Amino acid sequence: TVLGEGVRGSLTKTLISKLKLDDNRNPQTYTTGVKELWEFPSGTLTPGAVYHTMGFPLDRQTFGGGFIYNLSDTLMAIGLVVGLNYRNPFTEPQALFSQMKTNPFIAKLLEKGKMIRYGAKAIPEGGYWSVPKNYGDGFLITGDATAFLNPARLKGVHLAIKSGMLAAETIFAALKKGDFSDAALSLYDQKWRSSLIYQELYGQRNFHHMFEHGVWSAPGFVAKRLLQGPGAFRKRPPIIEDHLNMRKLTDYFGSSAPKPEQWRPKPDGKLVMNKLDAVYFSGTHHEEDQPSHLVVGDTEICTTKCISEYGNPCQFFCPAQVYEMEDEATGRSLKINASNCVHCKTCDIADPYGIITWVTPEGGGGPKYDGL
Repeated sequence: TVLGEGVRGSLTKTLISKLKLDDNRNPQTYTTGVKELWEFPSGTLTPGAVYHTMGFPLDRQTFGGGFIYNLSDTLMAIGLVVGLNYRNPFTEPQALFSQMKTNPFIAKLLEKGKMIRYGAKAIPEGGYWSVPKNYGDGFLITGDATAFLNPARLKGVHLAIKSGMLAAETIFAALKKGDFSDAALSLYDQKWRSSLIYQELYGQRNFHHMFEHGVWSAPGFVAKRLLQGPGAFRKRPPIIEDHLNMRKLTDYFGSSAPKPEQWRPKPDGKLVMNKLDAVYFSGTHHEEDQPSHLVVGDTEICTTKCISEYGNPCQFFCPAQVYEMEDEATGRSLKINASNCVHCKTCDIADPYGIITWVTPEGGGGPKYDGL
């Protein structure tokens, strides 16, 4: 069995937990990327132009940045990547992305265009230190499912392809021997560690960890390691799971938390869209008459502990307005709009109680990834 499910794969996650494949590894750390495609009149754009941003609209404790790629003279990809180890429980990637587009420089770039596609996806950015054991009796794990992504370049397609090739070579060797044991499939481990996958991952092994305590923690991380000697960079830096970094409302804001609407930009129909309007451009579709593929283990936590401790952050970290807290006579209750889901897997990662599980929906439903 080859598990190539992509980021936060349902089977892979279960297998890693059951077989303890992440022992002596760092927990995986993730970002969520929110992305749009924009269309322009012919000749408007300079093909191949690239812009990368840091800072605005993210705070100094939040890892991430923006990107703009001119794919042709008529098509632009633009997006924002937000680290899911953020502290502020009201962090809202889709709203932050909208805010980024209001920057005068970016707004000018988008002036003659129109948005034609929307999407979002979690990205495994733990790098080398977070790669689990990716082989065992009868199975191999490839691509994003095993964190084969260069976090510094935010690029993993080439590594996923290479891992698939190496998996095929390993399986062919196993077929010839008739042996699919852990020992036989360990050839896969030898192969990827002797390939460009290892070269890229090991070379950037500390990239994400440098920003673990905020944007400005990177220089201190490097200085500390230099003082410890050259061997320090070969040591695995300790980190915790992303959702454990989220602060409770009182810890982050003090006695009175502000309303999230205070910093959420107002929709203008062009640069800034609300989540529902944006989801329309994702082309997502699910059969309505099916069990929800977003399973909340204990909804009572949502209406008791979470509402007071974290302010129900699922309303904010979800880029598709899947989760809503509705007012009722007896209090607030959780409403799940599963048909809105764009399959980013953020909820499975960022929920502070770890009670949301993303499972595969029936019938192959989901977003259209055309051009994304």
